[in-house]
Amino acid sequence: MEMEITLPDEVPVMTLPDVAFFPQALMPLHILEPRYRQMLRDVLATNRLFAVAGLDPGAKRGSVHLADGSLGLTAFEPPHRIASVGIVRACQKNDNGTSNLLLQGLCRVEIAAIVADDPYRRIRIRALTSSPGATDDDNALLRRDLARLLALKQKLAATAHGGPGEMAAFLKTVEDPEAFVDIAAFSLCEDTKLKQRLLETLDVRRRLELFRDRVRTEIADLKLRRKLQGRLSDENISDN
Repeated sequence: MEMEITLPDEVPVMTLPDVAFFPQALMPLHILEPRYRQMLRDVLATNRLFAVAGLDPGAKRGSVHLADGSLGLTAFEPPHRIASVGIVRACQKNDNGTSNLLLQGLCRVEIAAIVADDPYRRIRIRALTSSPGATDDDNALLRRDLARLLALKQKLAATAHGGPGEMAAFLKTVEDPEAFVDIAAFSLCEDTKLKQRLLETLDVRRRLELFRDRVRTEIADLKLRRKLQGRLSDENISDN
C-alpha cells in the first residue's frame, strides 16, 4: 500500500565512493561502521529515511560547495552537491551487529549544508523536481529508443561474456521515461562520473539523450571489438 512521505529539512547521509544513487532505484547496503549502525538505529526508530551521496573526488579535502555557493567546512568525505534520499524498505540485523538493508530512492535533493558530523553526518536538504524538457510523446520515443539500445548492448555483452540481460528486459516494462532513465542509469551505467551527471540533470529529455548517446558509443565499441577480435575468445585475443 502506498503512503504519503513528508521529506524533512534534515536527514542523515552516507557518503560513499563511486556511487550515484537515484530515485526509484533499489540499493542493497551492508551496514558495518559504528557510526552507520547508530544512524540505522535512529532512522528505523523514526521515519526510515536517509540520503546517499557520492564522494566528490574533485573537491578539496576539508571543504564542500554548498547550495548557496558558499564553501562549507567538513573534516572528511566531501560529498557531491546533488544526492538522493531513500527509504529503508527492508532490514535484517546480523548476529555480529552489522545489518543488511534495501534502500529505495525517493527523490533528488540538493545539499544545502552539512549540519553535523558526529555521531554521523546530517545534512540540510532541498528537494529537487525534474522538468520534462519535451512533450510526453517525445520523451516516450526517447525512452523506447534507449530501451532498444540497452537491450542491444546487453545482447552484445552477453555474447562476449555470457552475462544475461534481465535488467534490460525488466526496463521494457517501465513506461515512465523519468523512472526508466533513473533505474537504467543506476543499474546499467558503469561510468560513475556520467551517473553523477545524469543525477544532476533535471531536464528529463536531456537526461535521456545523454544516456542514449553514451550507450550508442558503447555499442559501437563492442561491435568494433567483436570485428577486430573475430571468432576468438577473450582468453585468446592475443592470437588474433
